[in-house]
Amino acid sequence: MGVNAAIQNAAITRHPKTYKDYIPYGTAGFRTRSDILDFVMYRMGVLAVLRSMTTNAAIGVMITASHNPEVDNGVKLVDPAGEMLEMSWEKIATELANVNDSDIASTLQRIVKEKNINTSKSATVVIGRDTRKSSPSLTNAVLDGATVAKGQIKDFGIVTTPQLHYLVVCTNTTGGYGIPTVEGYYLKLSKAFKHVRNGQRNNGKYIAEIQLDAANGVGAIAMKEFQNHLGDSISVEIFNDGRGELNHKCGADYVKVQQKNPENVPIKPNARCVTIDGDADRALYYYTDENNKFHLLDGDRISTLVASYFKELLEESQLNLKLGLVQTAYANGGSTDYITNVLKVPVSCVSTGVKYLHHEAKKFDIGVYFEANGHGTVTVNDDAIKIIREAQNNTSLSSKERLGASKLVTVIDIINQTVGDALSDMLLVETILHAKGWDLATWESSYKDLPYKQLQVKVQDRNIISTTDAERKCLTPIGLQQEIDNLVLRYNKGRAFVRPSGTEDVVRIYAEAEVSADTDKLAAEVATAVYRLAGGIGPELSIST
Repeated sequence: MGVNAAIQNAAITRHPKTYKDYIPYGTAGFRTRSDILDFVMYRMGVLAVLRSMTTNAAIGVMITASHNPEVDNGVKLVDPAGEMLEMSWEKIATELANVNDSDIASTLQRIVKEKNINTSKSATVVIGRDTRKSSPSLTNAVLDGATVAKGQIKDFGIVTTPQLHYLVVCTNTTGGYGIPTVEGYYLKLSKAFKHVRNGQRNNGKYIAEIQLDAANGVGAIAMKEFQNHLGDSISVEIFNDGRGELNHKCGADYVKVQQKNPENVPIKPNARCVTIDGDADRALYYYTDENNKFHLLDGDRISTLVASYFKELLEESQLNLKLGLVQTAYANGGSTDYITNVLKVPVSCVSTGVKYLHHEAKKFDIGVYFEANGHGTVTVNDDAIKIIREAQNNTSLSSKERLGASKLVTVIDIINQTVGDALSDMLLVETILHAKGWDLATWESSYKDLPYKQLQVKVQDRNIISTTDAERKCLTPIGLQQEIDNLVLRYNKGRAFVRPSGTEDVVRIYAEAEVSADTDKLAAEVATAVYRLAGGIGPELSIST
């Protein structure tokens, strides 16, 4: 490719660095105001080519800001197996995005040398974008960067984030995971969904009808296309379908944070409702009962439902595979107790962030993870898939065992294992509810959530807070964890932890207890301790929810 030639190309003058502040590459990639991202996009196009050369595989670039407001945008790179960018390359991406224009050539040369990149190799970059008004121009900046670095480009235009992850994996497995087209995505998931139902639409309390809040994002486009493939197997009525403002008073993040119905979705007593986010990688269920009370079934609920179903199928098939569930400290204690003591499924706790959950889930034969915000999936390793497929055709097994294995094979094909996928997860939940004959109230009754409260305290420097034990214990400042422990002991089923924000000087507090009043008191007491011991600033009463 010739790194010097790439940097000296005239395209660099069309994407000068115009923003002086520092921009970090986080779990979600770069995400900020769209009007300052042009030069970042160009540089990520170049970096994607270098990453492709390093891995000898296609690398994805997704232009989206997910649940952020319309004025924002962002970009993230997708590794060959559809996973988040390797953490060591997050640092490289951050450095490249923040250097001055005059230092780009030397920075790239150093990356090539340190990573021992053979720049004569071919490189493939798979690109997708969401529906934001800023996405076409930002995509062009990525295309300029990838082109000047001599990458082969596959631009799929408007796709959901999970579809982009799917396309990367399919490209790198030469169709082994699925056909590497958007149409192939719809065909794979819809075929499995319809097959597992065997033409039966309703079952018990389950009625195959959904109200979908699509957050006025790309998920609305995808769901409309899905309907052409799903036929009459399920009826999905789409609201916030793109004619309104993206993520404005709608979408999974809004429903989760506000704990109420999204706007523009009619409230029908006990109707089964799903809300997704702007780029369709999160899904949550909710309903309003006959007394007009709002009920949210979040990622914890989804993970327990999915884990329980996989356990049932493993018992039915008599396959000795290791099933596990992964949570973060934010998982409700009620769900953890149910998983551990009722389902008796092993539970791992990791730091907040999908990349940590996904990595831990892959340690199991079948790993289930969902953040409380609805972002998650199921991972099944290749050896487990081989064992399951062999079992469904093994005539020495009983018909019940073969049927259980056959169900596992089909259900696995409904899952987008590469990343959290709102529409794939919705079809998975619908499959399980149909199999069990459950409505949402029945699902919700499987266990009781503990009341919880989240607060945040402004501090002089968030770095004074350091944590361990998957962010459940505070190491510094000295004395803070001991005080939290003493406070927790005052309340039945009390639990609390603190962690620094990744982007601003605030400390986030989570607390739960058996009753709501105790939960509120515990959260306030922990917030006071943080304010006092961790350098709180501003009036103490200004602690915000």
